[in-house]
Amino acid sequence: MKIANLIRVALPPIISLAVVGFVGHRALQAADHFDPPGRTGSPATTVGFDVAADIADLYAFHDAANVYLAIGFGGPSATNLPGFYDPDVLYTIHVSNEGLREDTEFPIEIRFGRDGVNPGIQVRNLPGGVTIEGPVERNLTSSNGITVRAGLFDDPFFFDPQGLTDSRATGNLSFNNQRDRFAGLNSTFVILSIPRGLIDRGQPLDIWTSSARIRGAS
Repeated sequence: MKIANLIRVALPPIISLAVVGFVGHRALQAADHFDPPGRTGSPATTVGFDVAADIADLYAFHDAANVYLAIGFGGPSATNLPGFYDPDVLYTIHVSNEGLREDTEFPIEIRFGRDGVNPGIQVRNLPGGVTIEGPVERNLTSSNGITVRAGLFDDPFFFDPQGLTDSRATGNLSFNNQRDRFAGLNSTFVILSIPRGLIDRGQPLDIWTSSARIRGAS
């Protein structure tokens, strides 16, 4: 299933997207595919990776009615593998909509657990003080119109790692748009649809995300 099939909005206009650190004299702390906390091993393999905590991408955009946030992790993986729903990983989507850009007005926290015999999700600190919880692979909607869905999606990221390696080695751009490392592979995503009046207050948004292994903390 493709992300676009769920949210059904055009990509532009894109909301301001930030990774941790905004002040010029501070170093940025950023991560992407194959770069989870405490990584060991080569970027070319997943050996030694904390796969569930490996944030792949953060997407943020809007239409006239809603802001859409999507965080992907635990991929890319083969389509015959299940999603990564690790109860010991805390994912946080940080949203700043006033004051200093690095302040977090909405620290949206995402945890997984069990819903009976099936994986379940809890999303808390949503605008309006809302908490949403329920099973994965299902649209979950709050009374104030926020919708959450967690599940497997076709990874939308497109990249040619061999082209990057060749470009670095030769000094010549060597990317090939027929080589996509992520084609036909899935990532686990949590997607949120939030009514604009609840989150942007008519102001630009700065959005970034983090993961942390918390080993059973509540």
